[in-house]
Amino acid sequence: MTSVAEAQRLVLATARPLPPETVPLLAATGRTLRQNLTADRDFPPFHRVAMDGIALAFEAVAGGQISFPIEATQFAGAPPQPLQNPRAAVEIMTGAVLPPGTDTVVRYEDVSFEEVDGQRVATVHALPERMGHNVHARAADRRQGDLLLPAGTRLGPAEIAVATTIGAATLSVTRPARLAIVSTGDELVDIAEQPLPHQIRRSNAAMLQAAAQAADAVTEAFHFNDNQDILRQGLPALLRRFDAVVLSGGVSKGQADFLPSVLRELGVEQIFHEVEQRPGKPFWFGQMPGGVVVFALPGNPVSTFVNYYRYVQPWLRACQAPEMPPAPAAYAVLAEAVSFRPRLTYFLPVRLDMAPDGRLLAHPQRAGGSGDLASLLHCDGFLELPPEQTEFAAGEAWPLLRFRE
Repeated sequence: MTSVAEAQRLVLATARPLPPETVPLLAATGRTLRQNLTADRDFPPFHRVAMDGIALAFEAVAGGQISFPIEATQFAGAPPQPLQNPRAAVEIMTGAVLPPGTDTVVRYEDVSFEEVDGQRVATVHALPERMGHNVHARAADRRQGDLLLPAGTRLGPAEIAVATTIGAATLSVTRPARLAIVSTGDELVDIAEQPLPHQIRRSNAAMLQAAAQAADAVTEAFHFNDNQDILRQGLPALLRRFDAVVLSGGVSKGQADFLPSVLRELGVEQIFHEVEQRPGKPFWFGQMPGGVVVFALPGNPVSTFVNYYRYVQPWLRACQAPEMPPAPAAYAVLAEAVSFRPRLTYFLPVRLDMAPDGRLLAHPQRAGGSGDLASLLHCDGFLELPPEQTEFAAGEAWPLLRFRE
């Protein structure tokens, strides 16, 4: 059998960067940037007023002047109005261009106003300490031509805002991975059907589609019964059309588990079969020479779930975000002692919460085996416990495979 670490290494060795495509700006949300974005002008592009108040010349207040006739009022978005009288002020709004002839802004909270002979006059009660007070200076953040977003950046709301600021109406991003999600088994029926007592609905396929789509992949679902001829007829088209085929069921040692032999017959080279882990031991992985990869996951739902998050999702990340470093390892602390005897890596279902001292605590959850789909409702992830130990004490930290935020 293959160890968990070796299985991960072999899976990631098949990951290849997907090609770029150009999409409208908002369609790029969540995608990986494939071009450098630079500032098209200074950030900010002018001396920007940072507070509502009055704009004046610092030299005047430095000389002891506290009362300033208001010469004009200027709003954000309006052309700047130069100060004509260096001993006057401009009433100014946040976001406006600092008027020529002024260099300092005193906020409204530090000013009072009165009418003197029909003239609006501001009296400053708290003098600014320096020139440039409450002014966001031109190019203080970035200069024209500075690199803002390098290729390889995952585009979230902040990145979309920056791209908008520089006028990037379209972006070159990594094409999403195209996954065929395939359920197998005579016992499975469509969601719209009423199962007979010996049947169940195809929940694994829906689960895999939801997980892959949350990882920005594009999916299409298929179903094949446990019949070698049906598999031989249906799988070749999927092996040509998709970046990866993710199957559920038919990979163990039962008399109807035909997938490993049929996949090899169709030219898919087996890379490994069976991993030293529980749940999910019968996992089969292979690749068409130089082409599509095949994840054949065991059919029990918790096994399918664990193997998706442990192997398929990291592969997706490596293909869709090739410039990004691997996700940092996450850990959580066992909240109570656990025993596990077999010399296998054990993915322990846990519920997470935060202790007052900042530790992430993992509370083991009961599950009725790898077929207990409903047990996932009470879990946030799995602790990955190594095969070298059988006793795991409360307070020990172990790697965390998290599927719920």
